[in-house]
Amino acid sequence: MRKRAAAAEAPARTSRLVPPAGPQRVLALAQLSNSVGDGAYYVTSALYFTHVVGLAPARVGLGLTIAWAVGSVVGVPLGRLADRRGPRGTAVLLALATSLAVASFLVVRGFVPFVLAACAYATAQSGLAAARQALLAGLVSRQERTGLLAHLQSTLNAGLAVGAGLGGLALHAGTQAAYLTVFALDAASFLLCAAVLLRLPAVEPAHARAGVAREHVKGGTPGVLHDRPYAVVTLLNTVLLLRMPLLSLGIPLWIAERTEAPTWLVSALFVLNTGAVMLFQVRMARGVTGAASATRAVRRSGLVMLASCAVFALSAGVSPWVAVGLLTVGAMLQVVAEMQQSAGSWQLSFDLAPADRVGEYQGFFGTGVTVARTLGPLVLTALLVGWGTPGWLLLGGLMLAASYAMGPAVRWATAGGPVAPRVRQPVPAN
Repeated sequence: MRKRAAAAEAPARTSRLVPPAGPQRVLALAQLSNSVGDGAYYVTSALYFTHVVGLAPARVGLGLTIAWAVGSVVGVPLGRLADRRGPRGTAVLLALATSLAVASFLVVRGFVPFVLAACAYATAQSGLAAARQALLAGLVSRQERTGLLAHLQSTLNAGLAVGAGLGGLALHAGTQAAYLTVFALDAASFLLCAAVLLRLPAVEPAHARAGVAREHVKGGTPGVLHDRPYAVVTLLNTVLLLRMPLLSLGIPLWIAERTEAPTWLVSALFVLNTGAVMLFQVRMARGVTGAASATRAVRRSGLVMLASCAVFALSAGVSPWVAVGLLTVGAMLQVVAEMQQSAGSWQLSFDLAPADRVGEYQGFFGTGVTVARTLGPLVLTALLVGWGTPGWLLLGGLMLAASYAMGPAVRWATAGGPVAPRVRQPVPAN
């Protein structure tokens, strides 16, 4: 009876905006601390690098592309380091490294130093993300992970919103001192993040927790690079993550180039997306408890994303206020698809990873974010600005195909892989 009562209460706990006290709340506080600094960084970095550092916009783009490419490659070995040496200590060191990398932006004044600092920043950020996921896996039961990740996503959006407001004040001031203050704030936020992470209990290395002999993982190529089913799941998720630059680039360009809607709508849609994720991501993740429910969530996200793209496509060639209405509906559908896809992918990324290599596998899965952010602007610009309505429909069809292909890929992965055994759960047929 007690077990049934606990199970019945689980959804109620998951639906709260604030995670339970203990390690879950500390992880959320760490997320909040550095996301405020990141929010300020995101809205001011482009102008800082061009106006203060003195770089041409094309060079800024090239440098950041190189940096995130390096970061995506290094994320796997850094995640493996967290598995071997312990995730808490690794996460703390990488938070400190991120702080130092951001602080170095305060003094760089040339292209080569900028690229080196950006590579350090991207590397530390990628490794920190993998180490934090490994830390979460060591502190939270498998059944609670997706719910906690939903809390962390809501916390992330709240922090980014606060940070963006602070960055907006710096943009309004427009002085070098204001920009330098923002970067100093971001560096300090990662110092605070490291201090908060130290409040968490120490977690044994993943190999020790899984009872795997250390010799099993010594030397050779990281196991994730030999795990073809997991690689396919990661690739399909990367396709679905093309929605990430949609709100920051694709939709603003579409509004400006192809519709009669006012440009202020770009900001309104951003607020709509951020607020919806803050309020409803936890509730949206409540029903995702295993590989089967995660696959269904991803599949539903593909259908909703196709509908969103179709509505966005209809906003061209109509009156301004009709366009505003259609774009708002499209954005509402897009954020629903985003929350469904996020919840499903979080669950799959953990369930399909061997227990002794969580950090390594999370480092690899996280490369999808980097690839989407790097290639997404090129793909979305070509499809939406170049092709218009057919481009929207092609994008929606691509998302739908990737979401439906996830089912066979997950069944392949749960059938067994070349490394440590996985959690096996039935996955519904498409």
